[in-house]
Amino acid sequence: MLTPLPNTKPFLQCPQSSDIECTTLSISLHQLAESLGMAVDAKDPCTCEHSEEVAVISQILALRMGYSPRKAETIHIAGHLHDIGKIGIPDDILRKPGTLTTREWGIIKRHPEIGAQIVRPVKALGHPGGIADIILHHHESYDGTGYPHGLRGRNIPDGARIIAVADSLSAMLQPRTYKPAMDFEAAAADIVRYSGQRYDPRVVEAFTQCDSEINAWITGMHNSSIQE
Repeated sequence: MLTPLPNTKPFLQCPQSSDIECTTLSISLHQLAESLGMAVDAKDPCTCEHSEEVAVISQILALRMGYSPRKAETIHIAGHLHDIGKIGIPDDILRKPGTLTTREWGIIKRHPEIGAQIVRPVKALGHPGGIADIILHHHESYDGTGYPHGLRGRNIPDGARIIAVADSLSAMLQPRTYKPAMDFEAAAADIVRYSGQRYDPRVVEAFTQCDSEINAWITGMHNSSIQE
């Protein structure tokens, strides 16, 4: 059982009395998501800018698949927040070099549930099928072998199926203590290889249609980071 979080229901609820305040709140929500994603990435030096990459790649994929700009923006925000549950994972496990034990891997696998629990009290994030559910299910696999609930196919929220591809791509492109970084071509081939198993074939098809755009954006982002 997860430890219940304090009641945060009033936080970020849209005030009914002012449309201007509501619009401002929506903008602030995106900015807050970016900041929280950066905070999560800062816990592990190996995951620098990972949440930003996942957010942008997910948005590119969503738009390529024909989702509305509003839906793509929701998925983008979920990308920033997808790993927020790692705040609740001990640093010695997150940063451990080498192979995790079965117990440690079990703890790591709790982060989607922790993340969903963190954001669900926020009215703008916690509605059914919304950002909290995307966070909860972003490690589900299309063939039902993922976690935490072993959902299969279209039973997985569409945003989670998109983020699964973006998350894996970004992770493969970044070095870890236990593996070197892959080049983009090898990582892209891995995404295609697991279409219909780990990943939704529709998302993979969209990825193959915009992989050059994604690669160009990632290259530009990394070059900017080096210059800074």
